[in-house]
Formats: sequence, C-alpha cells, structure tokens
Amino acid sequence: MSTFRGSDILEFAIRIEENGENFYRYAIQLTNDEETKKLFARLADEEKNHQKIFRKIFAAMEKVNPPETYDGEYDAYLHNFIDGNIVFKKVDEVPKNVADAVEFALRRELDSILFYHEIKRLVPQHEHHIVDAIIEEERQHYNSLLKLVVSR
Repeated sequence: MSTFRGSDILEFAIRIEENGENFYRYAIQLTNDEETKKLFARLADEEKNHQKIFRKIFAAMEKVNPPETYDGEYDAYLHNFIDGNIVFKKVDEVPKNVADAVEFALRRELDSILFYHEIKRLVPQHEHHIVDAIIEEERQHYNSLLKLVVSR
C-alpha cells in the first residue's frame, strides 16, 4: 500500500513551487547585475508556471482526503509540513547577498530533485510519470543556476 497518492505529491509540488517563486522574487532584490536579475525573474516565472501545470494535473486527479475535524485541515497539514520540512521551506536565515542566494537555490533545487526521487517510491506505479515530470522541471532549474555559477 502506498503512503501518498500522486495527488498528495502534486500538492507538495505546488507548495514547493510557491515557496520557490517567493524565494526567487526575493533574490531579484539582492543583485544589481541585470543578467542575474533576469535569471531569477525567469526562474520565478517558471516556478509560477509549474504551479499552473501541477494545478491542472491535480484538478484532473482522483483525490481522497482523510477524515478532517474541520474543513481544510488536511490542506493546512500539508502546507505546514512542506513549509517546515521540505525544500524551499521558509528559512530562519535568509540569504543576504546574491552569492548566498545562488548557493541556497542550488541546494534547494537539488534537494527537490532528491525529494521527488525518494517520494516516487511512495506513489502508485501508474502515477510515476507525474513525479518524473516534476523531477525534469527541477533539473532544468538546477542547470540554469549552475550555468550562472560557471559563468562568473
């Protein structure tokens, strides 16, 4: 029996992408370099686009929420879990300069790739393609950030 359904993973992905978008919008403010600003803006826009893609897939999926003691309890639990424990979580120590922001983003993109690889084992086989699509999106972000580091 699987612990999470594909719909749960997509909820995780949506929240991770929301947190990632917020981070990249913040990171834009840390640099005066126009190319770096453009990269952060592009990544933020892609995170927002990923949210839309994941929400569209999510809307078409079967969802089974556990019994709730109040409306929205399960969603609140997932958001709190993701914000406190998963990549692009809300951080106590926010990067103060562009180098730290890029390093933070690289770690978080890599963490997200690893997270989705691990979580894939917990979803039913017929939903693995959903997780694979998410992994590929995160790889593209990591590679874009890595190119920025190499070009410096």
